[in-house]
Amino acid sequence: MEYEEAKQLIVEKLTKKLKTKSKFYFNDLSKILGLKPREAKKIVNRLIQDQVLEYWSSGSTSMYGLPGTGKQASAEHEE
Repeated sequence: MEYEEAKQLIVEKLTKKLKTKSKFYFNDLSKILGLKPREAKKIVNRLIQDQVLEYWSSGSTSMYGLPGTGKQASAEHEE
């Protein structure tokens, strides 16, 4: 799978699901891409570097989402 194709697929699927949730587990992204975890990780890492996705961690759980979405996003920008 090409990077641009993967990027479009992830953005499209996550945008559709934004009404119900804003953060996704790595396994969710891997299923969307239809790739094995090792292959999906390379694409997900590049999407984070390109700021298409953002990484979020509670310390025990790692999740991914589109930048600027979800409740956490508004709280992080408050001072």
